[in-house]
Amino acid sequence: QVRLVESGGGLVQAGGSLRLSCTAFGRLFNLYAMGWFRQAPGKEREFIATISRSGANTVYADSVKGRFTVSRDNAKNTGSLQMSSLKPEDTAVYYCALEFQNTRDGVVVAASDYTYWGQGTQVTVAS
Repeated sequence: QVRLVESGGGLVQAGGSLRLSCTAFGRLFNLYAMGWFRQAPGKEREFIATISRSGANTVYADSVKGRFTVSRDNAKNTGSLQMSSLKPEDTAVYYCALEFQNTRDGVVVAASDYTYWGQGTQVTVAS
C-alpha cells in the first residue's frame, strides 16, 4: 500500500504562484509514475500533468502548459507541482496520484489508470 499526503494549497491572487507537494509513504516511490489532477465543483476530474518515475519524461495539459511545472525528488519520496501565472479558472481541488511503471520513462495520463491517490488540497485563485 502507498499513502499520499498533499500540502501547499491555499488562496492566491490571480497572477500569483503556489507550489503543491505530494509525499509518499509506503512502497518504493521511484517505481511509480506520478500524476496531478484537479476537480472543480460540478466538473469532472481533469488531468494536469504527469512525470515518469525517472523524472525525465513529463506531459502537461494544454491548459497549464508553460505555467505549471511538475518535478520529483525520489530521494525524499516527494513530488511537486509549481504553479505560476494562476488564473481564477485554476480554482479546484488538486490531487496527486501514483501508478507503478515497469519502464523508467513511462507516464500515465488517464485518471482511471492510477491506483493510489492523495486526499486533495484546495487551490483558490481570486480575481
